[in-house]
Amino acid sequence: MSTAIEIDDLSFAHTGADLPALERVSFRVSAGESVALLGPSGAGKTTLLALLDGRLQGWSGRVSVLGAPLDPDLPPPSARRSDTGFVFQEFALVERSTVLRNVLNGRLGRMSPLRALMGSSTKHDLEIARTVLADCGISDLAERRVDSLSGGQRQRVAIARCLAQEPRLILADEPVSNLDPARAGEILALLAGAAQARGATALFSSHQPDLARRFAQRIIGMRAGRIAFDVPTSELNDDATAELYREVEPIPGIGLRAVS
Repeated sequence: MSTAIEIDDLSFAHTGADLPALERVSFRVSAGESVALLGPSGAGKTTLLALLDGRLQGWSGRVSVLGAPLDPDLPPPSARRSDTGFVFQEFALVERSTVLRNVLNGRLGRMSPLRALMGSSTKHDLEIARTVLADCGISDLAERRVDSLSGGQRQRVAIARCLAQEPRLILADEPVSNLDPARAGEILALLAGAAQARGATALFSSHQPDLARRFAQRIIGMRAGRIAFDVPTSELNDDATAELYREVEPIPGIGLRAVS
């Protein structure tokens, strides 16, 4: 099986920070795998996802995404950008635009530079947008403005926009942290199912062990910028989770507070 993500001895520090955000991180993700990054706030999950998305430079180590090495000093070439899709915690949608227009924005990287500049969609782009809207259960919202939608609906739009890119790798940063438990389960089921149906790799961050167990094949625990454990979902136990959250915060979803 091919490898979608390879990371070896990765370290990164934000400018002016006293401590590194990531320290000697190493792991691999196989193509088509669904993996959760689990850990409390400040563990380094968001930083790691942003780095894999090509938005951070100045790191050390070796990182390869979809078979191509990342340069620690340069963003990825634009030709490769659409192969990686990103679902943001705060949706990152154009609020005053329609759902369909937002989803079509996901096609910009697949258009010629002139079409992208003009925002001129082809019939093929529209077909793909309509298909992902249906897959995400929001076809009836196509002409609604985003600022009229609920949080769950907005996240479905964000996922549809990501899928419209036709990505081979989907990165999602705490995609359900703003939703109630029922909606959170629906959205993660949608995200994981859409990735699997397309043969795409999915790497999502979460601070909720119960959701990570339900929707990931493998769980990578992070604490203070380091990898604490890397196990198949079936092997995640409450002791490992308690250690992950020790002296940090209550453990979401299992009703325990970790102690030293």
